[in-house]
Amino acid sequence: MKILGIDTSSQVATVAIMDEDKLIAEYTINYKKNHSENLMPMISEIFRSCDMKVDDIDLIGVCIGPGSFTGLRIGVATAKAIAHVRNIPIAPVNSLEALAFNMNFSKGIICPIIDAQRSDVYTSKYTWESNTLVSIEEMSVKNIDDLIDELNDRYDEIVLLGEGVDIHREKLNKLGNIYIAPNSHKLSKASSVCQIALQKYESGDTLDYKKVEPLYIRKSQAEVQYEEKLKRMNNNE
Repeated sequence: MKILGIDTSSQVATVAIMDEDKLIAEYTINYKKNHSENLMPMISEIFRSCDMKVDDIDLIGVCIGPGSFTGLRIGVATAKAIAHVRNIPIAPVNSLEALAFNMNFSKGIICPIIDAQRSDVYTSKYTWESNTLVSIEEMSVKNIDDLIDELNDRYDEIVLLGEGVDIHREKLNKLGNIYIAPNSHKLSKASSVCQIALQKYESGDTLDYKKVEPLYIRKSQAEVQYEEKLKRMNNNE
């Protein structure tokens, strides 16, 4: 089974092709957030480099969120378009889970953080048990200062990864109980998306392309501003 993995939930755009447990190719760009311009050329190039076609793909794994609203729409729309043409299933993958999957040798608590703007981060917590990634906290949006207080008070040791680490590194470096994942594992990897997608396929947890949608756990800035505008208008009536 050949799997195409896609993740554009953060600044990183990453694409991979796996054949069962064998990674065939992975293409990652961590430079600006030009996913609308980069994603399709990346997919075309990875197919060309592997001498493969879209017709060879049996399953698509795509990060549906949380993360960048625009990035999620681009990644999900692309996955749905390919799945529609090929009539193949999609395995929706939580972007925080995909990050945590990078640290499959970790023995402690894994805390991925993705930028949610305005000093907030999307976050959750995971641990590995019997070679299985287990969620121990629901994903949520937290102020970075609140998260830091929580990590400092409740945990002896924790692994941090995700783009939020670099954004808030100055504050995080003040904590003595954290380990920041190395650059090779810190950011999104489409190979992790592929592996999670395979697990979901084997457990029957896939969807038809029509049913796949981005996962937003907070309102966009535009929605917040619009609601604030409506409130002001109503108060002035």
